[in-house]
Amino acid sequence: MQPEVHIVGGGLAGTEAALLLADAGIKVALHEQKPERRSPAHKEDGLAELVCSNSLRSDNPHNAVGLLHEELRRLGSPVLEQADAARVPAGDALAVDRIAFSGGLTARVARHPHIRLVPGEVHELPQPPELCIVATGPLTGEDLARSLAEAVGASQLAFYDAIAPIVAGDSVDRSFAFAQSR
Repeated sequence: MQPEVHIVGGGLAGTEAALLLADAGIKVALHEQKPERRSPAHKEDGLAELVCSNSLRSDNPHNAVGLLHEELRRLGSPVLEQADAARVPAGDALAVDRIAFSGGLTARVARHPHIRLVPGEVHELPQPPELCIVATGPLTGEDLARSLAEAVGASQLAFYDAIAPIVAGDSVDRSFAFAQSR
């Protein structure tokens, strides 16, 4: 019998990983903390919830983000496929109807025969850990972060928001940095 891969986190990365593995015939348990626990950013119960309609940023293939979108489309990304289906006009940005985007991915996960959706917060790494993908990012709870630190060493953990990083002003070399308003 094939072992089940556990994926912790039903955001963009966790949902993408679950669908790609399941489409390849691999059994997946997708763990999502909602609706039991929410961060201040969570408003809906669906998977891959975006905080704003243009969270996916530029879709222009002449910049890094847009090029990444194009590469993901060519690789058959379920997240990009749903983003294109839920797209709303926004110039070069890949803006989506957030409810349609999350709803489409949630429905696809729910009907997939190889995915078992497990609601509730995960407090420790599923066992065996080599069959686990942790895709919780900056929303990782304290208990799971502690379990991860025990498994890989605390010095190996770093969580950040790649889209909107927080940088301490005194850590910036202003003689080299370029400052510009968004």
